[in-house]
Amino acid sequence: MIEFWLSAGLLLLAALGFLLIPVLRGRKAQTEEDRTALNVTLYQERLQELENQRQAGTLSAEQSQNGRDEAARELLADTDGAESKARVGVLGSRVPLIAAFLVPLLGCGLYLYWGAIDDVERARNFAGQPQTIEAMTARLEASVKADPKSAEGWYFLGRTYMAQERAADAATAFERVVDLSGREPELLGQWAQALYFAGDKQWTERLQALTDEALKANPAEVTSLGLLGIAAYEEGRFEEAIGFWERLVAVLPEQDPSRQAIQGGIDRARERLGAPTAATAAAAQLTVMVDLAPALKDQVEPSDSVFIFARAASGPPMPLAVKRLTVADLPAQVSLSDSDAMMPQLKLSGFAEVQLVARISRSGNATAGEWIGRSQPLSSSTIESQHLTIDMADGQGQ
Repeated sequence: MIEFWLSAGLLLLAALGFLLIPVLRGRKAQTEEDRTALNVTLYQERLQELENQRQAGTLSAEQSQNGRDEAARELLADTDGAESKARVGVLGSRVPLIAAFLVPLLGCGLYLYWGAIDDVERARNFAGQPQTIEAMTARLEASVKADPKSAEGWYFLGRTYMAQERAADAATAFERVVDLSGREPELLGQWAQALYFAGDKQWTERLQALTDEALKANPAEVTSLGLLGIAAYEEGRFEEAIGFWERLVAVLPEQDPSRQAIQGGIDRARERLGAPTAATAAAAQLTVMVDLAPALKDQVEPSDSVFIFARAASGPPMPLAVKRLTVADLPAQVSLSDSDAMMPQLKLSGFAEVQLVARISRSGNATAGEWIGRSQPLSSSTIESQHLTIDMADGQGQ
């Protein structure tokens, strides 16, 4: 803050300079006034001297008058303009001094009332990069203390608390975010996760209500799906855990590093059930190359989601196996197998004929989008690679 106050001080000195200049000029006017008084005194003494010489007969009446006229001209020459200067100096000498005293006090008072010294201080504190997570936590805590209505500050504080395994503090922070920003699915999932770990991994009706609300608003909310899978696994409900985690894998990007960890959890749940794992299952697998029709390339964004899935040719509309990419990944070749199933009871190998579908969805919703490509029905045991082009508007859903 030294730089701020130094700059403010320099500006204040400049302002005081304009106010004090009249005072300095007033002193000069006072000097002129004193000199004028001295000249008048000398003039009077000169007149008295001339009168004494006339009475003594040293000067004639005419000479005496000439002397008086000469003294008068000299007095007028010495005092020319001094009277007006003195009046200006006297008039302006007090006002600048009072203003010079009041301006700093008034300026400080107005800045303390309307200024943003706290914002300047926070910006200065946040200028440097924190070296440790403890330093980051302290910085975020100071930020939300200074601005308790900052939803962004509370959110990042909650994430930082979770990284430090301070689940109870994180739950409080996420609850504050929900109060400030509304009941967004992602925030509800984060809040439920913090409450779950803060409550020693005990599932409660409150947690169920939060995850149900989140998934109702967004069926692909990743934190809620992951949390439900963890809770089910911890309670020995392995089939449910597999179902939640497979839904989670289906909506994660292909390059997401967490996919491998989630797949490991699915394999462990299958082992507990005595079922084949993803590494050993000899289930059906389809390979498909997906590309975009040239006519649509100018109508899509690289970040638009692309869902590639297989569904039963005759049966439930729920996808049997799903992969998620983006338009930037196209053209791309993907494989669909039982490990990509969204629900354990609906697998690719359980249906003789399937249809391949590729859908572009700007909203990230796998069940509705803007453009789509479909294949003809084919056997789920097909070995040959298939080709699928996204080339038509999607207005039918599923």
